[in-house]
Order: sequence, then structure tokens, then C-alpha cells
Amino acid sequence: MKPYWNIKITVRVYILVLTIFTFFRIILFINEYGRLDETATLTNRLLAFFMGVRFDIVISGYILFFPFVALSILNITKDSLLVKRIIFYFIFILFTLAFLVCAADIPYFNQFFSRFSVTAFEWLNSPMFVLKMIIQEPRYWLFFILFVVVVIIFFKRLQHIFKSNELTIIKNKKWKFGLISLLAAGFIFLGVRGRIDEKSPIRVGTAYFCNNAFLNQLGLNPNFTLMRSWIDAMEEENKLVNLMDEKIAIQNTQKYLQITNPSQTLPISRIENDTVTNKHNYNVVFIIMESMSAAKMKRHGNAKNLTPFLDSISTKGLYFENNYSAGIHTFNGIFSTLFSYPALFRQHPMKESGMFKYNGIASTLKSNNYSTIYFTTHDGQFDNVEGFLNGNDYEQVISKEDYPFGKAPTTLGVPDDYMFEFSIPLLNNLHQKNKPFFAAFMTASNHRPFYIPDYFSSKFTDEKDKIVEYADFALSKFISMASHQEWFKNTIFVFVADHGSPISSKYDLSLDYNHVPLLFYAPEIITKHKTYSTMSGQIDIYPTTMGLLGLTFTNNTLGVNLFKQQRPYIYFNADDKYGVIDSNWLLIVRNDKFKGLYKYRNNNVTNYANEYKDIVNRMQTYAESNLQTFQYLLKNKKL
Repeated sequence: MKPYWNIKITVRVYILVLTIFTFFRIILFINEYGRLDETATLTNRLLAFFMGVRFDIVISGYILFFPFVALSILNITKDSLLVKRIIFYFIFILFTLAFLVCAADIPYFNQFFSRFSVTAFEWLNSPMFVLKMIIQEPRYWLFFILFVVVVIIFFKRLQHIFKSNELTIIKNKKWKFGLISLLAAGFIFLGVRGRIDEKSPIRVGTAYFCNNAFLNQLGLNPNFTLMRSWIDAMEEENKLVNLMDEKIAIQNTQKYLQITNPSQTLPISRIENDTVTNKHNYNVVFIIMESMSAAKMKRHGNAKNLTPFLDSISTKGLYFENNYSAGIHTFNGIFSTLFSYPALFRQHPMKESGMFKYNGIASTLKSNNYSTIYFTTHDGQFDNVEGFLNGNDYEQVISKEDYPFGKAPTTLGVPDDYMFEFSIPLLNNLHQKNKPFFAAFMTASNHRPFYIPDYFSSKFTDEKDKIVEYADFALSKFISMASHQEWFKNTIFVFVADHGSPISSKYDLSLDYNHVPLLFYAPEIITKHKTYSTMSGQIDIYPTTMGLLGLTFTNNTLGVNLFKQQRPYIYFNADDKYGVIDSNWLLIVRNDKFKGLYKYRNNNVTNYANEYKDIVNRMQTYAESNLQTFQYLLKNKKL
């Protein structure tokens, strides 16, 4: 006799799914084991897994609550094979989807140092592109196979649970059954809420319990972060950045940008280089390097010598050693580098901005009689890059369909060095028009699925090291080929990364993901070499380049000419948080209002936010003023 069939089945399913969730967490832990440091004590590791069970109970409760209610009704009414099958497949299908998210979260976390969120679905406009990219990466197959095995085991165990618990209809003392079932439902609801405290249910910030950034995120369930990010994205106040009063933000930003006589219609617009007499029509080439974190370079402490070429030329130009990407996604890097605006959390400027016309570097140089061209290795439709750039004065966008058939071995298109080789005749053609050109390149090889051409031989055995060495080789090959062209001596090359890689993860924001190299290189033009220690960002590249050219232009961006103006801080974004940094302090502000102030230079994980509130206030005001000003410009189409 098993009168409490509803409770027994639910408890056994709970135990089963919590075990599977924990299994995925163990795989993530093993996969990211290198992120552990002295703060990851045994106690903290165990607490992270305990925290994980709490979040797993939340997700399990969401899925099991209604099946429990249905099972309870069956227990006091009439046994129905059809209803039991519906309940069985309801549980099976929803948990299968939850396990799929857990499997996808493992490589996602490795790439972004962030648990799975709604941002992962930005690729829905290019599903085949991303599907091919996943298929061509062998490592992703391992997680897919793991997912399939887990689902098969789950299906068989779920069948066993339903078959081994024989339903007995409650005929007597239904009030007692109802009371116990109601109490059980209350426990499920409490599990969904995650906390007893009446003020707030469990939140993402609940998982942050120690000074190890990885362990803080390990306890999260990726289904919870996905659900929470989707809810946040749907809330009206989150669709637009609302960090502070717009008028105050604009006034602050005008002061930061040293605008003394602002326009009433375009509040940050200012004329630059109008008094410069020495003007140059140099060719300009931007090379946006995929995932090239500063931490991969020898000059920034990497002992492997992964980037011998980039390291060598970094001492032969103007190098900014404290430069930061605006965001953590490629579209952030492209947009901020070419248009000098920051990343705004999850907003996608090349999709969500309604295809606005910006006064970016291509438009400015085109108005100065430059030819403009953009090169990418893969499908130009991904992230809407081709359409967006075509609408912003890029006369040509060279993408996968422009290369010879068979030259693209993966969904990321042709290898970097082939893109560069293919570009030389096109750049020569532009040069023959007897006018300067602006060219921008977006490399891709340093991104999974990794592809290394047979003709390249690496001294490394680790795949991640090999691909960085190859990416550096491709840069060397391009400069070598370019040096033999007529236009080389009259060209400024700008090297920057779209973003870095989360190699080190001391804090909620991985600095290695945003700390990227910035180099202005022109052997025949820049003869006095210098390293700058001032804070800088991708958003400064456009006005700084214009400063080298000396051409008069209207700067309606949040970028500054780094040769004339120093920043007190630079700010950057990571979907649900932002960072502000100077030579001593790193401030991290999360969407849940958490603030962390750290002495990052010596990897100190002590949070000084309460001790130095004035520093926090200055840094936060600086970042939020700039971000809010950009949101104002977007909203009012003042671009």
C-alpha cells in the first residue's frame, strides 16, 4: 500500500534530477579547475556545491510543482494511465531542456566566464552559422554526447520511478492526505523561493559568498541565470539603461570631455583638429584581433612567447598598455572600435539600434575623400555586420562569399592569413585610385572552432597555444606582404582586440577579458616610439587616429584623442555588470546593486567599497554618466 504516491514519486524525481544537476556542476568544476587559487579552500569548494543544490532545488521546484499537484489529484480521485503519461513526459521534456542548458553552459562559461543567459540567443538571427560553428568544434561534441547519455539514463530512471510506485487511491482520511500534500507543496514552494527571508527570494547575488570569482558562479544553475536574464530583459526599465538622471549625466560627461560650449541639440558634439595646420592623408588600417587578450603577450607577463611578432612591433610604435575593450562580445568590439561608443549591457547596437547612421571613422574619412573597406573571414550577415556597415559608409564589405570556393574550412570562414593575403590586391586597387583608403579587418581564427592550416607548424602542443601562435603568424604575414606594397610607407596600422579571454578570474569581471593591446604602428611615419600608461579604451581609437592624421572632424562620440587628453578612468561592460578602472582601483557594479572595489594590481580580492566610498562614488559617477549619455543619444537619435 502506497497511499502517498504523489510525494514518493516527487521526492525520488527530486533526488534524481539534483544528482544530474550536480554531475554537470562537477564537469564544469573539472573543466575550469585552473581558475582555482588560494581563496578556493576546501570549505569554499564544498559551500559552492551546497549553494548549487539550493539553486538546483529552485529550478526543480519550478518544473515539479504542477506535476505534484496533478499527482495529488490522481491520488484521491481516479487512476488514469493517460494522465500519468502526460505527467511523465511533461517532467521528462522540461528536465531534458534543463539538462541541455547545463551541457551548453559548460563551453559557454569557458568562453565568457559567465553562466548561460539570454545573451546566448543573440545568434538566433544567424542559426545556421552558429550551428555549423558548433558542429565543427570537436570539444562541443563531447558535451553533446554527454548530454545524450544523461538524457537516456534519466529517461530509464524516470520510467523506473513511475513503474515502481503503485498508485493507491485515497478513500479514507482524505483530509489528512490533503493536509500532508499541502504541506509538501509548501516545501516545494519554499524550495522555489530559495530563501526563508520574506523580503527577497533567492537571487543571483545569493551565490556570491566568497572571494573566488569562479566558485561564486559555480553554485548558480544556468537555467536560473537564463530565466533571470530573460525576465530582466523583458522588464521595461531594463530595456533602456536608466542609471541616473539624463541631464546630470550629460553635464558630467561634458565636463569629462572638456566641452566648454556645448551645442543645445548635440550635447557632446565638438570640433577637433580645427587649429592643426599639419594635416595628412595617410592610409589607415584597423586590425581587430579576435580574443587577443593582453595577457597572451610576453610584454604583459606571458612566459610562453605566444605572440613574438605582436610583441616585437609593440616596441616600434605607440603602445597603450592600459587599454580595455568596451564589452565581452565581438559585436561590442567592432562597434566600439569603429564608432567610439561604449557597450550598453545586453543591447546589440548593430541590431537593436534600428540601423542608425553614426558619425564613425569610415564616414569621417569618406568625407575626406577616402575609400572605405571592411574584411571579415566569415558570413557577413552574422551579427548583422555587413548590413550595418554598408549603411555606415563602408563601400565594400568582404566576407565569406567573396573568397574562392573551398577556401573556408570552418563556419568561421577562411583562415586569418588567407584573408590578409586576399586583401592585398584589393588594397592595391584602392591605392591606384590615387586617394587614401581606410580598411578594417576582423580576424577570427583565435575563436573556436580552431583551425590551423597544414602549412603552419607550431612549437606548442596545447591547442589554445597553437592558435594564438598562428594568429600572431597571420599578423606577421600581413605586415610582411604589406611592406612590399607602394602604400605601406604611407599607412598607419592600428592593432586592437575585439575582446580578450577570461584567462585569469580573480574578480566577477575577468580583467583579461577586457584588457587588450592597442598599438599604432607605422614604421615610416611614427619614428619616435613610446609606451603610454594612461587609461584608454576601444572608444578612443577613432578620435586618436584622427589626431594622428590631423584632419578636422566633428567628434560626436564618447571617445577622446589620447595624445591630447588623459582619462581618469576607463569603463567596460559585461552584460549584467560593468567595471571602472584606473591605475590602482577596479570597481565592479552588478545589476543587483553589488559594488566591489579592489586593489587589482596585486590581485587583492578584499572588497574596499565600504571603506572608500568616495572613490566608489567618483568611479561609479564617471561610468554611469558616460553610459547614460550614450543611451540618451541613442534614444533621441543624436548620433
